Amino acid sequence: MKSGMSLKIKGKIHNDVNSFTINLGQGKETLNLHFNPRFNESTIVCNTLDGSSWGQEQRENHSCFSPGSEVKLTLTFQDKDFKVTLPDGHSLTFPNRLGHNHLRYLSMDGLQISSFKLE
Repeated sequence: MKSGMSLKIKGKIHNDVNSFTINLGQGKETLNLHFNPRFNESTIVCNTLDGSSWGQEQRENHSCFSPGSEVKLTLTFQDKDFKVTLPDGHSLTFPNRLGHNHLRYLSMDGLQISSFKLE
């Protein structure tokens, strides 16, 4: 995924989870974006993982997610930041702290994907 591109994801959150995760980066130990809505806290946590070191969490007290719900998300990768557009139209930004201009790793947990599109 190159800078300027968007990833559109449609799916269903698993019924038996308290959160789900979408990771974008260079590999499982180098994450430019760790996106983690936590239902029991009504909070969305974003962070960066560089080797074994997590960055400072960015927390946003906004939640439009619940177990078993259908979701549509758009993650836009820009040079300096990520923009995540949520199902309710709310959006948040998170800085591209590691500065990469190309992402080659994607992982998800707690979410069953029905479709995804890279534009």
